Amino acid sequence: MTSIAEQPCYTLINVPMDAEPPSEMQLKQDLEKGDAATKIEALKKVIQMILNGEKMPSLLMTIIRFVMPMQDHLLKKLLLVFWEVVPKYTPEGKLLQEFILVCDAYRKDLQHPNEFIRGSTLRFLCKLKEPELIEPLMPAIRQCLEHRHSYVRRNAVLAIYTIFRNFEFLIPDAPELIHNFLEGEQDMSCKRNAFMMLIHADQERALNYLSSCIDQVTSFGDILQLVIVELIYKVCHANPGERARFIRCIYNLLNSSSPAVRYEAAGTLVTLSSAPTAIKAAASCYIELIVKESDNNVKLIVLDRLIALKEVPAHEKVLQELVMDILRVLSSPDQEVRKKTLNLALDLVTSRNIEEMVLVLKKEVVKTNNVEHEDTGKYRQLLVRTLHQCSVKFPDVASTIIPVLMEFLGDNNELAAADVLVFVREAVQRFDQLRPLVISKLLDVFSTIKAMKIHRAALWILGEYCTSSDDIQSVMTLIRQSLGEIPIVDDEMKKAAGEVKDDELQSGGSVQRLVTADGTYATQSAFSTRTTVKKEVPPLRKDMMDGDFFIGAALATTLTKLALKYTNITQDKKRQNAFVAEAMLIMATIIHLGKSGLPTKPITDDDVDRIAVCLRVLAEKSDLMVEIFNTACRGSLSLMLAAKIEEEKQLQAAAERKIVKVHADDPISFVQLINRSDQGAGENLFELTLSQALGMNAKKDSDPLGSSKLNKVSQLTGFSDPVYAEAYVNVNQYDIVLDVLIVNQTADCLQNLTLELATLGDLKLVEKPQPLTLAPHDFCNIKANVKVTSTENGIIFGNIVYDVTGAQSDRNVVVLNDIHIDIMDYIVPASCTDTEFRQMWAEFEWENKVTVNTNILDLKEYLEHVMSCTNMKCLTPEKVDESEFNPHLLIRSQALSGDCGFMAANMYARSIFGEDVLANLSIEKPLHLGKDASVQGHVRIRAKSQGMALSMGDKINLSQKKVIKVLAG
Repeated sequence: MTSIAEQPCYTLINVPMDAEPPSEMQLKQDLEKGDAATKIEALKKVIQMILNGEKMPSLLMTIIRFVMPMQDHLLKKLLLVFWEVVPKYTPEGKLLQEFILVCDAYRKDLQHPNEFIRGSTLRFLCKLKEPELIEPLMPAIRQCLEHRHSYVRRNAVLAIYTIFRNFEFLIPDAPELIHNFLEGEQDMSCKRNAFMMLIHADQERALNYLSSCIDQVTSFGDILQLVIVELIYKVCHANPGERARFIRCIYNLLNSSSPAVRYEAAGTLVTLSSAPTAIKAAASCYIELIVKESDNNVKLIVLDRLIALKEVPAHEKVLQELVMDILRVLSSPDQEVRKKTLNLALDLVTSRNIEEMVLVLKKEVVKTNNVEHEDTGKYRQLLVRTLHQCSVKFPDVASTIIPVLMEFLGDNNELAAADVLVFVREAVQRFDQLRPLVISKLLDVFSTIKAMKIHRAALWILGEYCTSSDDIQSVMTLIRQSLGEIPIVDDEMKKAAGEVKDDELQSGGSVQRLVTADGTYATQSAFSTRTTVKKEVPPLRKDMMDGDFFIGAALATTLTKLALKYTNITQDKKRQNAFVAEAMLIMATIIHLGKSGLPTKPITDDDVDRIAVCLRVLAEKSDLMVEIFNTACRGSLSLMLAAKIEEEKQLQAAAERKIVKVHADDPISFVQLINRSDQGAGENLFELTLSQALGMNAKKDSDPLGSSKLNKVSQLTGFSDPVYAEAYVNVNQYDIVLDVLIVNQTADCLQNLTLELATLGDLKLVEKPQPLTLAPHDFCNIKANVKVTSTENGIIFGNIVYDVTGAQSDRNVVVLNDIHIDIMDYIVPASCTDTEFRQMWAEFEWENKVTVNTNILDLKEYLEHVMSCTNMKCLTPEKVDESEFNPHLLIRSQALSGDCGFMAANMYARSIFGEDVLANLSIEKPLHLGKDASVQGHVRIRAKSQGMALSMGDKINLSQKKVIKVLAG
């Protein structure tokens, strides 16, 4: 209520000042002789010039004589602003005599028949700080409580509350007066203001009133209900015995028509009661708010409340019964809302409701099949991952999930299809009973697969897990269909030469001369050209014709496994030799195609070597090779899956484990009681604290002084300046609050002292600090709010201007030091999968490459230093305990173990505005330069916005320079 009443009415003052402001004489003439419009413009300019520090004492009587009698409403409003900002005291500190006339004008306005003038005057009185002016107006203010219009009564309550808070002696019976007013009032806005005043002025009266009408609370307006919820929250926290008295009222407010009331009531109910019925009611209310509210920001905020409820062990069991209700939130089109909803549902699902949840998710997957939207693929990918995790947690439902998901292997979205295949690969390895189902379904959908990456993985699964003769023959048939006619080179040459079947040719077509691969001429009819273009190229052949022969190497491995298995299970030598010969023919034709020059890119040496090894294995069929191809590959997959499960368990255990930062028996460190022996040699405690307050000395974490808020104090002026200023910078998500301490170091009274601030970057000053008067050697605090809109480095600069009492010179100016807003206040560590990292790395267009320039000698130490100064999280796993041997994790963590002369690591962070930033660290320690050689290399930073990439690069560069400076000293 106080913020509404006391906010300055500067929105009317929007007059651009000329290069040369009008003279005082010109303004005086306009105010005396001009019409209403002229006087309005002149008064606006006067107000703006006073706000900028100009003194115009001669205009005061002019405005009283010629402007105050006017009845124009806009002019009346401007006058109220003028009386608020105009100096009211003489240099000796006495109230100006002219304000006796102003006070009489206030009284007349408070009795004016127009409700706007009365209400505006009452709002102005909320800002008046002079009791001498307010005292004669008290009878008129009391009468306004009985005015017919609610606008006047509402502002009268505000005025009475402000006067009672600042000058209680002027109206000592204010609580009783407002209580009587509240009992007879019908307007909800008036009742809200009156009830709010009673909460702060006389809480007992507020509780008595609430008790008298507690059964009627649901019929009140939402603004009054919000105040009632606030009162109940305060009272029940201060006196827990009152909970039984008001808990039913909170339950009733959960059914309010206002979403804001329901949200606040649910939050209050959770804090007041931990009973299962209360938690369930609050959670159900949250879910309804998420489903019905259209604003995505509101959905995310309420979802965070649900997630916070889940983190309390006693509440988790209650929320588990509401999983199906939580899944209703998936109707929201926002991707972030869906992601949080699925994660929450996955954490809460149990064996009792997993089948119902799977049915809902399967329906959602089917819905995405016929909807084409930019986020449809990402949503399908989320659903696939969630179903995958459901099958891992509850293996019994895997058999119902697999058939639905495998339909999406032919999806155009490669990421979703890849997730399905990863899930299928894990399921076929873990669940032996599902292998026949998986193989059968995979054989059915193989022909619909479009992406080469999916083809490779599907071929690996078929080659590894097809064990029956019929399945192996089916796979070979699918491969032949995907390759087309072989040998491929001969078939392509025939097509290029126009040697096609007779039924595809028609006479009369025009003839075109073509040059074949061997340099000879060939003819081709126009009709056959059209037919060839229209004919669909088999998928595997198309990939290899495009130069992607890695699929050929994967196909050779699959054929080798199938041939070796077919040899073992088939006794007929003729059939064995036929199958092996066909497999070897396919491999040979792939090599021939790669070297023929027909594809856009030739086959690589690695792929040739791989296919050649497969040919040799089939030719020799040694026991060692049979063991490697038929057993070792599956063993590697088993190790990888086991390592993945272990990783997830470790992450879950780390998340559940509570870290105690301060133990109960830890000693309390008082700065004033620090032993001098604990300080460094020659350190002075006063100098240490002062330098820390000025931001000149950064203390270590182990130093008790280093944890003080004084670290965020920035010195704005010098000690010898007439006005000393320092600012405490408090960053709170989207807001920056500057608490500026200003000290008058002179023996003069400083008038119209104004703190003028400006910003660079995506920062915006919310409101201009008001001018003030500072007595000799006095001090004051000024708060300034700055809004932040994106994650970029920002600068706040400005100056302090003031007048000296009795001086005739121009205004004095003290220039302030710049305040640099650190980007790290908005960056938080985050995690993502390897696939997501690679996808974002490819999508982000802004890159900043930072060259390593440091004196740090150890690779791991430099990585930790970069992580600490950028708030980024390393995604590359740390080294595991070698006592628990796990080859997969040991190989992945080798780069971070420090056993080699190079290191490569990926890092990721996310801003509070939802902006992602990626970093790749590639560093080495040149061994030929000796042990004292510093780390070399570079850090590549990628972000979606240029400002984020540049700011993070500047942060790393700046931290490197600091390290060099510290080490050099």
